[in-house]
Amino acid sequence: MRRTTTSATSAAPATRRTAIRPPAVPLVTIDPYFSIWSCADKLTDEHTKHWTGAQHPLVGLLRVDGRCLRFLGHVHGVEAMDQLSVEVLPTRTVYVFRARGVELTLTFTTPALPDDLDTYSWPLSYVSFRIASTDGRRHECAVFFSACSQIVVDQSTQPVTWGRTRLGGIETLHVGSQDQAVLAKVGDNLRIDWGYLHLAMPPEQGWRGCIAGDEVHRAAFIAGKALPDSDDLDFPRNVHPSYPKPACATTISVPAGEAVDRWLILAYDDRWSIEYMHRRLRAYWRRSGRSMGGLLVEAVASHRQVTVCCAAFDRELIADARQTGGDSYASLCALSYRQCVAAHKLAVDHDGTPLYFSKENFSNGCIATVDVTYPSAPFFLLLNPALLEAQLRPVMDYAVSPRWRFPFAPHDLGCYPQANGQVYGGGERDEHDQMPVEECGNMLLLVAALCAAQGHLGFAERYWDVLEKWALYLRRQGFDPANQLCTDDFAGPMAHNANLSVKAILALGAWGRLCEQRGERAKGAEWRELAQHFVQQWLKAAGDGDHYRLGFDKPGSWSQKYNLVWDRLLGLKLFPVEVARKEVAFYRSKQQAFGLPLDNRQPYTKLDWVVWSATLTGDRDDFDALVEPMVRWAHQTPTRVPLTDWFWVTDGRQAMFQARSVVGGVFIAFLSDAALWRKWAGRAGAKPRLAKVPIAVARGERARTAAVAR
Repeated sequence: MRRTTTSATSAAPATRRTAIRPPAVPLVTIDPYFSIWSCADKLTDEHTKHWTGAQHPLVGLLRVDGRCLRFLGHVHGVEAMDQLSVEVLPTRTVYVFRARGVELTLTFTTPALPDDLDTYSWPLSYVSFRIASTDGRRHECAVFFSACSQIVVDQSTQPVTWGRTRLGGIETLHVGSQDQAVLAKVGDNLRIDWGYLHLAMPPEQGWRGCIAGDEVHRAAFIAGKALPDSDDLDFPRNVHPSYPKPACATTISVPAGEAVDRWLILAYDDRWSIEYMHRRLRAYWRRSGRSMGGLLVEAVASHRQVTVCCAAFDRELIADARQTGGDSYASLCALSYRQCVAAHKLAVDHDGTPLYFSKENFSNGCIATVDVTYPSAPFFLLLNPALLEAQLRPVMDYAVSPRWRFPFAPHDLGCYPQANGQVYGGGERDEHDQMPVEECGNMLLLVAALCAAQGHLGFAERYWDVLEKWALYLRRQGFDPANQLCTDDFAGPMAHNANLSVKAILALGAWGRLCEQRGERAKGAEWRELAQHFVQQWLKAAGDGDHYRLGFDKPGSWSQKYNLVWDRLLGLKLFPVEVARKEVAFYRSKQQAFGLPLDNRQPYTKLDWVVWSATLTGDRDDFDALVEPMVRWAHQTPTRVPLTDWFWVTDGRQAMFQARSVVGGVFIAFLSDAALWRKWAGRAGAKPRLAKVPIAVARGERARTAAVAR
């Protein structure tokens, strides 16, 4: 990103670190169902929650020399430890607490390493406890951890069952719903009610497990006693009011001036993950017939390697984010990383092909929404293009099937977790409330970007005919869109949308580029000439003095032209560079307390689109000017939920949406640096990351895995 020479007062210091107070802190973030967050400043202020806001309480207690303290969750009558810090990193969240002569470092690690799809798809998080003596004395300590049964049901009135299993030396406690209505419910504000939650305790760490109510195991721990030898056997039973739950505890002698580590695994086995065209699909990690038991054994054996890899990954990604956009941008990337991952599910088709499905969280619950994939795509284009291909493939296969009879691209594949055909607008019935220009433009740009990232046309070749059909549609309908919805559908339908026209023009240019790369030079030149012709028409129709209009027929209006970013990132060079410079200069004059409005109609904005707009010129000062208010908003917003991407710029409050995958769009600035893009995307074809770290090295770096990456 180009850095211009400015005065010291206008340039953001490159070395300054900006610590965001996260609106919500990711703890266990795997997929749209297994997703647990802390929505408070301190981990002890309130119960942890599912991203929908439903309570999914995790509880952590620490006994120090006979005195019981809490560090996780809200437990009446138990003193809270002093929380010194919290740091959110791409794959980890690290809390530090202190009380009574000890310091506790609590780390949640989700091994979402994108260049190793096996590990990336593991439905588990490591929970690590490092207890250090800070007063030069020896301390007798004990750790207690419990997970609630609410995690396995949609409503707390649903009955659950439970049990335990021994896998060699690994003891596991599990709980699941009685009815096991697999993949039966669709919708947005829902929790999973099939499959099993597992609390796995590695051997040789002294863990003792128990499944019972709080009045049994938690009360025993608080009283200084060991957890009971036996489990509650009165099942099935409703989660409410007795709340049976898995819990475990271990005792630890902490030598003077030293530290001791303990850890466990929290995992969820959904057994079946997605219904795709009326076929049930397994999670990707199961593709070779692996069971949850086998996975837990592997995860325990690989703990040191995985945590070393996650720490190294976090350090490198954050360092590159700082290089790209400064400390504030790096903080925003770290906060977006696991949210983007956890809004997807990686499944496997019957032939072993990975298929990746997003859920449109807190919107309409659609699965594989094309205009949700579009804003999140920079994350996957950067970190593993195969994951973007896995999102596009089921959409393309649906589009070439006899069921999809329209000349434009579909909007979605159904309602999560059932990808059985479009449900939005007119569905498969008619063109009512469809997004024809939007989705055609999205798919052509995404396929072009994917081919650029992969360095070959393999994916485009497979679907060439339908891609050409969509290009022909845009040639007829794209330049001056009729009254229709675009991805910002909350603003309602609109005709003559200038930003949507930009998308269509760039999509035609991208299609021309694909034709040229295929060797069809004359056809490619013809499509490029058409796109250039539309650009000249656009400049006249959208021009409005010092900026460009929201709609061709709306003088005095304006909007963010975030779609323009692909002109530079894909090297299409269709629009004059002055267009982006003029637009961003105008945007800088329109910012409010918490950023740049989406357009002139309402004082709300979209987080993803602001970062795209900040990337338009490639100028670091422009980037900082637009991104810094986004960081300030994240730090100060009164709405304590996983990142909302749609909020009011006047007071920072949520307009709607939360926990959506579109925050992956903040990684778009990385794509401005071709070398950086090649570096990260190129790792996807390498050997699995875990194979790169010898066990001996991992053992030697044990202390580093407990340290916070700086």
